[in-house]
Amino acid sequence: MKGGFRQSMAWVHTWAGLTLGWVLFFMFVTGTAGYFDTEIDRWMQPELPMAQHDTPATDVAAMGTSLLEDEAPDAARWVITLPIDRNEPYPRRFWQGADPEAGAVAASGNERFDATTGEPFNARATGGGQLLYQMHWRLHYLPRAVSDWLIGLATMFMLVAITTGIIIHKKIFKDFFTFRPGKGQRSWLDAHNVLSVLALPFHVMITYSGLIFMAFAYMPLVIAAIYGTDPEARQTAAQEVFSVPAVERSGESAPLTPLAPLIDSAEERWGPGVLRHVDIHHPGDRNAVIILRASHAQGPVRSGEELHFDGVSGELIDTVPAITSAPQAVWTTLLGLHEGLFAGPVLRWLYFFFGLLGTAMVGTGLVLWTVKRRQQAERKADGSHRGLVLVERLNPGMVAGLFTAVAAYFWANRLMPSDFPAREAWEAHALFLTWLVVLVASAARPPSRAWREQFALAGAAFASLPLLNLITTERHLGASLAAGDWPLAGFDLTALGLGAILAIVAWKLARRAHAQDRARAEATASHTHVEANS
Repeated sequence: MKGGFRQSMAWVHTWAGLTLGWVLFFMFVTGTAGYFDTEIDRWMQPELPMAQHDTPATDVAAMGTSLLEDEAPDAARWVITLPIDRNEPYPRRFWQGADPEAGAVAASGNERFDATTGEPFNARATGGGQLLYQMHWRLHYLPRAVSDWLIGLATMFMLVAITTGIIIHKKIFKDFFTFRPGKGQRSWLDAHNVLSVLALPFHVMITYSGLIFMAFAYMPLVIAAIYGTDPEARQTAAQEVFSVPAVERSGESAPLTPLAPLIDSAEERWGPGVLRHVDIHHPGDRNAVIILRASHAQGPVRSGEELHFDGVSGELIDTVPAITSAPQAVWTTLLGLHEGLFAGPVLRWLYFFFGLLGTAMVGTGLVLWTVKRRQQAERKADGSHRGLVLVERLNPGMVAGLFTAVAAYFWANRLMPSDFPAREAWEAHALFLTWLVVLVASAARPPSRAWREQFALAGAAFASLPLLNLITTERHLGASLAAGDWPLAGFDLTALGLGAILAIVAWKLARRAHAQDRARAEATASHTHVEANS
């Protein structure tokens, strides 16, 4: 790296941004979709009713425990999740294994149930929005250790790219108000700068908090220094830091105390709509413990207070505060800001909008890399730009093609029969197989044409999702709007909006290509006319 500090940072910024640019783009697309994970879940399971947030907590808890007494009386643990916000629109019951001393084996299970009937929902199997959200940090097919480190490298490169980008832009706020269309590389740089600066605080927060999210994976020596280096050290650390202290089973039967008074006391302390989990350890045993856990989505701090009760007498035996140390406060706040579980409708849409800006920032950075090097290659004309040609051929499929692939994920959900074996897996396979097909197809086309075709295809794939919904279910846009079912209606309207945006991009690229062709034709005709008259 030659030149001054700023020139050195420009070199680092360029290569750090490109090295894992495609991984970052995938992370931004799927992570942005994850901000509406439960809404996507709802669209991909149209059999589900509207959210059941208004059901009293005491009624849900009573129904959940009654059913668990019948289905898993010997389980070591029952957990009932209350439907208090958009993060969990329906009640959920969970039971965990059985105590070896219990005399019977209860299988573990986890299911949502109808708050009015207590029956589990009969909805199609799907990965839903949760799978899209998980893709942005698990990369789906890769082993967990590999994906952790690849995500970490991509995130660190992103942080380096942001930091060096701030350093090299002396006039960062002036650049924010500068966009010169039709100027080739200059236009792409202006667009990249505007998209970067517009949501700069969000980009810094989401990148840094993403690293903190996986801190234990990237700093194993911290765990090794305390817990040792044996293979089970990490599991021991996780259990000690994150798990509830173990409660020994007595083996003596005893009836479970009524839950209603405990729930009432929790709601007096926290207010209504804050209690999220009713966690019962060793139900039916003399040593049973009931833990009432407040929601961790009441604010940016991703933690909630716990009340521990004796499961037989109902006596309060312990109160665990939401925050026990300054490091925990910092860590949980960064995680809470990253996930945005606390966000209301307006803030959630801002998260989504800034996520789209981040997606566009990475996408324009990938295009800018090729535009800049294409101009350099044309000046050199030494045949040393094979890597550039490869990136130019792959970029349309990697960038625009990913939108088509995500739309294919939704199409697969509706086109596969409800009883199709391994539906969840094949929805994901449909996404990646579609991405592979459009990647190969676009690589075989001239880059300028491939960009237009891929954006047009992606726009059509998204814009037609409401029509697909109309054909395959009774929960179409008209019905959901009439019923005030905004998660379903919002998905269809957002799909239409994204389809329109992608179609506009394709149209603008087509207009630009047409103008360039016309300019070249006029220049050729003018040159021919001059030669004929000379």
